[in-house]
Amino acid sequence: MSKAPTTGRPLLNGIEASGTFPVEYRFAHAKNGNRHLVVVFANFSAPDDYGWSNGVFDNVRANILWIRDRFDGTNSYYLCKEMDFSLEQSVATLIFNVMEALSLTPADVTMWGGSKGGSAALYFGLRYGFRNIVSIVPQFLIGTYVSTVHPKVAAYMLGEGVPQENVRALDALLPDLVRAEVNRDANIYLLSSPQDEQYPVQVEPFLGLFRNYGNFNFLFSESPFITDHTQVTRRNVPALMGIVNLLADGTPPRLGFVRNGYEEPDRDRSAIDAYLASTSQLKGQETFPSPMVRTPAFNEEVPVSAVRLAGVAPGAVRVSLWENGKFLASPPVTPDGSWSWKADNPWKKGKHLVRLFSVDAQGFHSERTEVSFVVVDAPVMPRGGGAPAGDGAAPTVTVPGVHEQVMDARVVFRGSAPGAAQVGFRENGVLLGGAMVAPDGMWSWDSGWAWGEGAHFVEVFTVTASGAESPATPVPFTVLGFSAGVSSPLSYDGAR
Repeated sequence: MSKAPTTGRPLLNGIEASGTFPVEYRFAHAKNGNRHLVVVFANFSAPDDYGWSNGVFDNVRANILWIRDRFDGTNSYYLCKEMDFSLEQSVATLIFNVMEALSLTPADVTMWGGSKGGSAALYFGLRYGFRNIVSIVPQFLIGTYVSTVHPKVAAYMLGEGVPQENVRALDALLPDLVRAEVNRDANIYLLSSPQDEQYPVQVEPFLGLFRNYGNFNFLFSESPFITDHTQVTRRNVPALMGIVNLLADGTPPRLGFVRNGYEEPDRDRSAIDAYLASTSQLKGQETFPSPMVRTPAFNEEVPVSAVRLAGVAPGAVRVSLWENGKFLASPPVTPDGSWSWKADNPWKKGKHLVRLFSVDAQGFHSERTEVSFVVVDAPVMPRGGGAPAGDGAAPTVTVPGVHEQVMDARVVFRGSAPGAAQVGFRENGVLLGGAMVAPDGMWSWDSGWAWGEGAHFVEVFTVTASGAESPATPVPFTVLGFSAGVSSPLSYDGAR
C-alpha cells in the first residue's frame, strides 16, 4: 500500500517487468526539482526487502529509487539466480529506465547500500559507470559469505548443492571488477570499521585494489560504541546523509571543482510520470479484481473474542490488510480463491475500518477494498437474523460454479443438502431468500430478479428442522452482461 514519508513526499510503487525477472521498486520525487537520483539497495534485515525505508532519506533532496531484493521469495544480491545474471540485467534495466525518464546521465546518479546492499551499490556503480557510489560495510567475497551465513540465498544464487566452482566465481566477481578499473574516476565512499566482525576477511584485504582510483574515500569508523556489523552503519548515518545531500547538489566532498544548486523546480516531469504510470504496481479493476470480504459484514457487530476476516480474492496469491496506515497481516489465498485471517491479539472495542488489496504471483496489487465493523463485548446474533449455528454440514452448490462468469442476469442456484430442511442465501450480510430441500436432498433457488452486472459473493447455508444453521458455502461469481430486466434488490456491493 502506497504511503507518504514524514516529509509528505508520496511513495510510488511499481514493477519493471520488461526483463527476464520482474523488479519491484518504490520511488519518491525530488524536492524542489533537484536533478539527481539516489538508487538504494537493501541489506538482509531490511523491512520487506526495501533498504533504508525507515525515514532516513526524508531530508535528502534527490529523487529516490528503492529497489526490492525479493525474487522468487528470496534474496539475490540483485545479481543472479542459479548463476543466471539476467537478474542483474533486469535490475539495471529498471535503473536506466528511471534515469532516462528523468533525463539524467550516469554522472547524476548515486548508488547507495549497506552490507549486501553495499556490495550491490559498488558492483552496479562500477560495472555500469555511475559517478557516485556509497558502499557501507560491503562483502567482497559474496560466494563465501552466502554459502556460510545464508545457505538458502546461496542455493538460490549458486544452484542446488552450492557448487564450489560457483562459490569461487561469485567470490571473484567484485574484486575482479575493481581490479579492472573500468570506472576509476567514480566518487567512491566506502565505510567500514575494525569493530565489524566481517572487516578482516570481507573488506581489509581488498582496500589496496583502489590505489589507482583518484576519488576513492575510505571512511574508517572506530569507536568503543560500535559492537558489530550493523552498528557501524547506525553510528554513521548523519555523516552519510550529509555526503548524499552534497552529491545530490552536485558537490562531491573532495578538492577540486565544486558545483552548487543543481535544481530545476519547473522542469517538465511528464516523462518520469509516464514511466511510473506504465510500470505501476497497481493493476486496474478490469484485469485484477479487488478482494471481496464475506465476513464481517458492513458495520456488523462482532464479539471481541471472535473477530475473523475472510473472503475471496480471485487471481491472488495473498491479500494485504491495513488499518490506519498500519500493516496487519498478509494471509495466503487458497487455490479456490478463499482467504481468512484472525489476529493473535484481541481487537480494541469500537469501530474499525480495515483496508485490503490483493497481490498476484508477480507482485502486482489490486485496487483497495474496505470493510467496516464494530467490536463489542457481548455476543451477538448471527447476521441476517438466523438461528444459532448448528452442526449441520454446509450445502453443496453445483450452479453457479466458483468464480463462474454468468452470461444471464437470471442466476439460478442449484445443489444438494442431504438432511437439511431449507437452504438460505445471503450477500454482504443481507438475507436474500431461501428454498426447501427435496426428499432426495436436492434444492434449487431462483431469486426472481435480474442480478446486477459485476462481481457477487453469495453465502449459501442450510437450516435443519430444529432451526440450526450450518456453516456457509461461499459462491463467488460474476455477471458479465445482460439485457434490461427486473433490477436486483442488491447491487454488487450489497447496497439496496
